[in-house]
Amino acid sequence: MRHTHFWASQSSAATKQQATRSLLALACGCVLLTSAQAQAQAVFRIVGPDGRVTFSDKPPASSAAKATPLDNSTAANPSGSAALPFELRQVVAKYPVTLYTSSNCAPCDSGRSLLITRGVPFAEKTISTAQDAEALQNLSSAPSLPFLTIGAQHVSGYASSEWTQYLNAAGYPERSRLPASYRVPVATPLTSAPTPLSVEAPQAPQPKSAPVIAAPPRVNPNNPAGIQF
Repeated sequence: MRHTHFWASQSSAATKQQATRSLLALACGCVLLTSAQAQAQAVFRIVGPDGRVTFSDKPPASSAAKATPLDNSTAANPSGSAALPFELRQVVAKYPVTLYTSSNCAPCDSGRSLLITRGVPFAEKTISTAQDAEALQNLSSAPSLPFLTIGAQHVSGYASSEWTQYLNAAGYPERSRLPASYRVPVATPLTSAPTPLSVEAPQAPQPKSAPVIAAPPRVNPNNPAGIQF
């Protein structure tokens, strides 16, 4: 009986150790997944050693290139997220939603309305310049708008059923649970506007000074030849 109890204790301890290792592995996997999803939302402005400017959602591999993260922080932390219900705040932290739109885009308006009606917190980035379009092209192989990111998932174009399927899979509630005080963040450009070059105002022409006319030499009656020393 003691022998059986000893092996039962050993088996129980081994089971607990295995469960602990499984929980640790799951926790590490969640941390890595969250880190990858946060990185996928970042947009970098990269200046190469030759001065060429490119945009990418990944930092440069070369240390010689200079990378500047663009202002895309609202994608991971939408305005008013601190006041969200706990369950919704957890989903937003794991799968932040960013909507890329342009003006005079009917599908963009439909996609925005779907997110607002469903109560999905999201950040909106507008595409209005060639620099914005270049940055978007590095994020999405399909140049169509709207463009939606849900965590690391990319969705090009608008289809109500498709967007609903992805939002359901991410865990967003089917009906809005946003508090009455929540406000949708204002849309911002994908890339910051280029700083205009300073142009110096032309200077007014200076008036030309009159030429100096030398006075004629004075004639010395004692030196009629005008010899000077």
